[in-house]
Amino acid sequence: MRYRHQLHRRWRHYGAGAVLNSSRTSWPLVWLLVAAGIVAAFQVGKAPPALPSIREDLDASLRQAGWLLSTVNLMTALGGMVIALTADRMGHRRMVVFGTGLCFVASFASAFATSVDQLLVGRVFEGLGFIAVTAAAPALLLRLVQPSDQRIAMSLWTTYMPVGAGTMMLISALVLPATSWRTTWLVAAGAAAVMLVALLWRAVPARKLDPRPVTRHPVWREMAEVATSGGPLAIAVCFGAYACCWFAVVGFLPTLQVERLGFSTSTAAIVTALVTAVNAAGNLSAGWLLQRGVPRVMMIVGATVPMAFCAAGIFVDGVPDLLRLVLAGLYSAVIGVVPGSLFAAIPVHTPRPDLAGASTGLLMQGSNIGGLLGPPITGALVSAGGWPNAAWLSSVALALVVASAVFLHWRERRKLAT
Repeated sequence: MRYRHQLHRRWRHYGAGAVLNSSRTSWPLVWLLVAAGIVAAFQVGKAPPALPSIREDLDASLRQAGWLLSTVNLMTALGGMVIALTADRMGHRRMVVFGTGLCFVASFASAFATSVDQLLVGRVFEGLGFIAVTAAAPALLLRLVQPSDQRIAMSLWTTYMPVGAGTMMLISALVLPATSWRTTWLVAAGAAAVMLVALLWRAVPARKLDPRPVTRHPVWREMAEVATSGGPLAIAVCFGAYACCWFAVVGFLPTLQVERLGFSTSTAAIVTALVTAVNAAGNLSAGWLLQRGVPRVMMIVGATVPMAFCAAGIFVDGVPDLLRLVLAGLYSAVIGVVPGSLFAAIPVHTPRPDLAGASTGLLMQGSNIGGLLGPPITGALVSAGGWPNAAWLSSVALALVVASAVFLHWRERRKLAT
């Protein structure tokens, strides 16, 4: 009880120092920002189902197809903290609007690309738009909500990726058989255009999103302060290990369905989209459990340990093939408590309240580094010894999640004791 009381006081401290809270949480603006993140994630989800159509239309090689998939993640992995610190100076609201506009322009222009190189350039700008939105929006959310609502709001925010990517994968799988990849790019552009209008109409005039003046330090000094702080670094490592395993499972799920179950490409894409989307259930559960006083470490460890066996069951021999799909859905849903818990930990572990944005950027870098490493490592393991070898990656990655969560718990108790 004393620990929970101290934690609540620290949330109040960060809520008062880091943000300009109003008398009550502005939930319509919270939902608008979450929707902006979902639309930004369309840029991630539209590519995987469209690759066969792109290769046929533009004569793209497998290597070029791989770059089309990974460019958005690569941009975030390289520039997460830099973009977040830029948003601190440029203004988080402006960055969200700018990123949404960039997603619209890049996606719309790329729909008319006549070569793979042009499409790759477009993917670079789509990646910049994606990271601009997703690095800046959490700081705005913390500005909008009361301290008692921060856990719920941050857990709600974490649904942007599974809901956005999953929805766009599902749309792509449904429209591609009758059209081409260009249609999915235009759909993503249209969604971004609608979101841009909504942001200009509701977010730009909102006084609740006005920033509180703070004294800024040199960018490199703030980057070093966040990167060398134990809490944000552990959050980034934990998120990276989680993403490494999750993207490995989801990334190879279509291949597993086509090769072992004989599913068509479109059916495999729909199943993968649904498995991706159910991750949001775990994201929301994390906020609900945190709000009721369940310790973060208990949630992460309690979900990760059994899901390590579940993830291994997806790949090892002797498991019925249809059961593998059930295990993949169960894994995606339950393990979703990890990102929900970690985003909610940022206000507690950031070195200073005004570095919450930079800490979010570091988390995103860790997440996307893990997402970049997971699929190729899995591919190498499978090539070397078959699908059962992929279970080694899931076991090691999820063990790292547990170790990072235990360290965070120790550090959290230590900070609250001072």
